[in-house]
Amino acid sequence: MPATRFADVRRFDELDSTNRYLLDEARRGAPDGVVVVADRQSAGRGRLGRRWEAPPGACLLASVLLRPRLPLSERYLTTACVALAAVEATAEVGGVALGVKWPNDLLAPDGRKVAGVLAEAEGDAVVVGIGVNVAWPTDDADLAAPALADLAGRATSLAALAGQVVSRGDLLDGLLAALEPRAAALDEAAGRRRLAAELRSACTTLGARVRVDLADGPIWGTAVDLTADGRLVVETATGRQVVAAGDVTHLRTTG
Repeated sequence: MPATRFADVRRFDELDSTNRYLLDEARRGAPDGVVVVADRQSAGRGRLGRRWEAPPGACLLASVLLRPRLPLSERYLTTACVALAAVEATAEVGGVALGVKWPNDLLAPDGRKVAGVLAEAEGDAVVVGIGVNVAWPTDDADLAAPALADLAGRATSLAALAGQVVSRGDLLDGLLAALEPRAAALDEAAGRRRLAAELRSACTTLGARVRVDLADGPIWGTAVDLTADGRLVVETATGRQVVAAGDVTHLRTTG
């Protein structure tokens, strides 16, 4: 892999959370570019505190430490640049074309989830974690456990989509190589505009009929845009609504 800022890669058989590890390192002054990878997470988490359990070694579980120079209103681009780097890497390494579902999931062409991204801040540092289903699940039988039953038909892996084994090591190398120019772009206004445009192009939520579950109840409509600070604009029956955070479901349309 060409030299990048991500030369310090720390590997573990197991951690409670790769994000938690790097947040602690950020508090101790760890520099931009530290990467941590684990074969298994005992307390990995996603948005809204969700848990995701997979067999050891079946997923790429990694976090990167970034210290970008950018306004707080554009900090969402740290999540976007990791998601976009993963889209590039999965296409090059696995031959699988993924899209970005707002705000932080990577979906297969049939809408099943392949990866999730979670960013957490600590002072001027942002830790961005990603979990990619590389070798698991291969089919719905892998999701038969009661705790995972609601994911049947909603999650899949690169191996299932590509029809072949995908190397976690090659995928990590590809992701970090693709992340390097995008991380550099965070420090410049023109670069951030390019990232925002790339995110719009890759975002499969735009143009989709959606249900967005908010704290005060759901809304339905069509996702029509992203604001400059990364919020989702939904055209509803009563007008446009801007969503800062919420659970989004892509709805199938029928004749």
